[in-house]
Amino acid sequence: MAAVGGGGLPAYALRRLLLALPVLFGVSVLVFAVLHLAPGDPAAIMLGAQATKEDVVRLHRDLGLDQPLVVQYVRWMGHVLQGDLGRSIPLGRAVLPEVLLRFKATLVLTAGALLIAILLGLAAGIVSAVKQYTWLDRISMGVAVTGVSLPVFWTGIMLILLFALQLRWFPSSGMSSPYGSGVADVLWHLVLPAVTLGTASAAALARLTRSSVLEIIRQDYVRSARAKGLAERAVITRHVLKNAINPIITVLGLQVGFLLGGAILTETVFSWPGLGSMMVRAIQARDYPLVQGGVLLIATTFVLVNLVVDLLYAVFDPRIRYD
Repeated sequence: MAAVGGGGLPAYALRRLLLALPVLFGVSVLVFAVLHLAPGDPAAIMLGAQATKEDVVRLHRDLGLDQPLVVQYVRWMGHVLQGDLGRSIPLGRAVLPEVLLRFKATLVLTAGALLIAILLGLAAGIVSAVKQYTWLDRISMGVAVTGVSLPVFWTGIMLILLFALQLRWFPSSGMSSPYGSGVADVLWHLVLPAVTLGTASAAALARLTRSSVLEIIRQDYVRSARAKGLAERAVITRHVLKNAINPIITVLGLQVGFLLGGAILTETVFSWPGLGSMMVRAIQARDYPLVQGGVLLIATTFVLVNLVVDLLYAVFDPRIRYD
């Protein structure tokens, strides 16, 4: 076993990166195959009903759609490896700058939702574990189960009806006001979408935090810490959370993927100008380059996040060793 530290951690990170390559390859093949095997002529759909036969033939040639699927895939991947994700026909612009611009908005929404999930989930889980079988525990877990059960789009619509239309505390759509700009304006628009997207993750995180803390809090070293006269807050933060954090980090990594996927519905409900809402329109228009670029970007982000999660294990638990 090689200890994490020195050359151990870089070697492990390199191995994880190499293992991620087949995953990304599989994602690219799957996305390419599903989109290109869908019924209908993609060139005719992208050009619309007014396009002539010559226009359709020309677009077939420009996109390489007249080539076998294997040739199309190899050609597409060759461009991707050079940083060229193609050109969107409906938008008339290169795909990479477009998806990166929209991805920034999606990252803002995902970060806000993740922050809410962490704050609410950790607090509710710790309180439920420390106050096990009390009314606080029952209320926290009841709210958590409800949060997991509610669909994202329903939660978003209810928040819009209450806080945007009835109370008029927050805007109901968009990322900024027509005449406003700056961080404060973006944060004001972010509240409802972030709460909508982060609620289910907060509920899942609360339940896992409760079970993890309950498992650690019964250990002998925790009893010894209390017997030494340490304050309950010090016992929880120094001994319990420190040893219960790894399962929580694992779930947080998985929740990033859930949030990126759930952002599609949330962005649609709140008209948030992110990558998810753009991909919905791109799928409807059969804009293959845009859809492929968006999916690859989301998949790459998720793979990198899980790599960071693996490396964080060693930060919070020095006992970890990797083969």
